[in-house]
Amino acid sequence: MTKAILIYNARLLDEAMDTPGAVLLIDAKIRSVFQGYFTTSETVENMAKAVMKEDGLAEDSKLDLYNANGLTLTPAFIDMHVHLRYPGQTQKEDLNSGLHAAAAGGFGTIVAMPNTTPVVSSIETAMKIEREAAAIGLTHLFQTVSITKDFGGVETSHLDELDKKYVPVISEDGRDVLASSVMLDGMTKAGRKGIIVACHSEDTTLGKEAVPYRQEALEIMKDVGLSAWGTSEEDDDDDEISEAIQKIDQLFSRANEYLALAEDLATVRNIMLAKEAGCHVHICHVSTAKSVNAVREAKNELYDDEADYYANEADAAYQAFEEKTPFVPGPRVTGGFGVSCEVTPHHLALCGSDEPYIRALVNPPLRSEEDRVALIEALRDGTVDVISTDHAPHTLEDKAAGSPGFTGEETAYAVCNTVLVKDCQFSPKKLSQLMSANPGRLLGLQKGLLKSGYDADLTLVDPDEEWIVDSSFFYSKGKATPFEGQKLTGRVRGLFIDGRLVLEKWIFLEK
Repeated sequence: MTKAILIYNARLLDEAMDTPGAVLLIDAKIRSVFQGYFTTSETVENMAKAVMKEDGLAEDSKLDLYNANGLTLTPAFIDMHVHLRYPGQTQKEDLNSGLHAAAAGGFGTIVAMPNTTPVVSSIETAMKIEREAAAIGLTHLFQTVSITKDFGGVETSHLDELDKKYVPVISEDGRDVLASSVMLDGMTKAGRKGIIVACHSEDTTLGKEAVPYRQEALEIMKDVGLSAWGTSEEDDDDDEISEAIQKIDQLFSRANEYLALAEDLATVRNIMLAKEAGCHVHICHVSTAKSVNAVREAKNELYDDEADYYANEADAAYQAFEEKTPFVPGPRVTGGFGVSCEVTPHHLALCGSDEPYIRALVNPPLRSEEDRVALIEALRDGTVDVISTDHAPHTLEDKAAGSPGFTGEETAYAVCNTVLVKDCQFSPKKLSQLMSANPGRLLGLQKGLLKSGYDADLTLVDPDEEWIVDSSFFYSKGKATPFEGQKLTGRVRGLFIDGRLVLEKWIFLEK
């Protein structure tokens, strides 16, 4: 039976549209978008039924009506970088808690990293996880596969069996592939299949140099009772704590110097290897001004090559026309090479050289204010393509022991709306592009736009609602967030997946 839904009295928002209107969904797809002030259902309901009649649907076909009550209806967000800890680390997260957290954050699709127990290193395992996620009936899940088998850093034969339809991304996330020859091999295989290679760019040898500094800082933090996610309240009048904080900050600063260099070197290396391999490289969680500039330079070079190619082709075509000879297009200069990158909400919002966030452990670390501003400008000029959460849930015990990363799905929209739209005057359309349209394009999905024929994965948000972050209400098992207790602006109020309203308790609709 045909399933038809009409959402009206909404503010329609995507990368190209910001207008009042209504959307007709039929069989899990967007069928029509109606622009206008439809505060009551009569007019737009007749318009929707006329469309249904054109499609040959019976006049008595059921049409469910949803009054959005002026909320913003936007394409569901797409997160290209999450850690669900499944299989094998379900004390931190599992499919059920992770998918509920993603849905609560307004995400219609997520891409899960393979650093699980055991490592996801086969298409069979990836597809099994995807089937289990689909059975839950919430957010869609793509499971990545490791670049090297079992993260061993040597073997890539398992990549020969991959299918882009089921595994659009491979990654060694949580680490980088140390041997450039092995990375080149993996990238070459991915390039032949059109699979994206998502890189955690970090020179492993330099990364190891940061470890003892972090460990010493953590020991001091444990002694004086400071948290490892940057939310502790300190007593400025306590000389012992003040002295400890000074020492901790010095240790973390030294560690972060190594980790910044490690990121910058590996970013350049991975871009160079991808160009040689003819693959699309996606640089994960870019955090430094130098790394984002390396991506910018690679993109500019790529665009220059494209422009030269088309200019030469035009000259050759004109010459062939003048000489009355056949025109044969030449080979493409850039082959399959492409480059994109992501930033996280926490790297956009927080300065890692400030108290208390210098102690908020994450990889890559929170950076300087100069780096943070560079990331925001890279979003503005298009160097950065997407915002991804790098959702990394840990138990509080593991976090206290120094496990890097934060839970991020349930705060991502609010953080980005607060920092980018409210504070930095980004347009809401630009934020939609970064969280929906661009990741949809990169993954080759019919998602991310309010457009006829696109998947009916939609999020309802109130962009002006203020709320206080309280991780005890998170669906995620991971409760460590540096935004604990902060006031944010913008809240997810509903999510449609394949045209179904899921988790209705978040939304105040008259059905």
